[in-house]
Amino acid sequence: MTRAQLPLHRRTITVTAYEEDGGGEISVEAELRDERPWEEPPGGVVHRMVLAVRVRFADMVIVAAEAGMKDFPHAECPLIAPVFDGLVGLCVAAGYNRAIQERFRGVSGCTHLYELTRALGPAVVQSAISARNRAGGPASHDPRSTARVLNSCHIWAPDGVGLRKIDAGWTPGPGPVPELSSFEGATDS
Repeated sequence: MTRAQLPLHRRTITVTAYEEDGGGEISVEAELRDERPWEEPPGGVVHRMVLAVRVRFADMVIVAAEAGMKDFPHAECPLIAPVFDGLVGLCVAAGYNRAIQERFRGVSGCTHLYELTRALGPAVVQSAISARNRAGGPASHDPRSTARVLNSCHIWAPDGVGLRKIDAGWTPGPGPVPELSSFEGATDS
């Protein structure tokens, strides 16, 4: 493979969540990795940042946070990591994106760790849904029952197709995902 055929850049963001013993908290570990596949030695890593948080399941509030840098281009880069302790106390629901922009975007933070904070929000919400489903309790797929899904995207808008499908009898979960038009009497706008 010639250098021209190799990618110029590769960014990988990985987010992994675990339910803590007792089910009261979720631990989430996120990693951002930037590589230059063309660089010698092959796959030169430019950035490798990590962010770990613990989230209280009941109210989705971050109760612990730790940021770290494994690979970075400037000796001073890790000096900003303690700023991300400011995640503690934030609710990973309505207002989360605004709060992290105000606290960590631009010169107040680190671009790469900020990207991890952005990736955490939706991953925590999905993790909470997975934890409820795995627990075998009354898993509520109806977004009306949780502010964590309602208004999260065009599908779950108050007048969106997701709610109209539920109203027509669809239950989210594994299996085929029907188009709204497959429900009798429902129309897609």
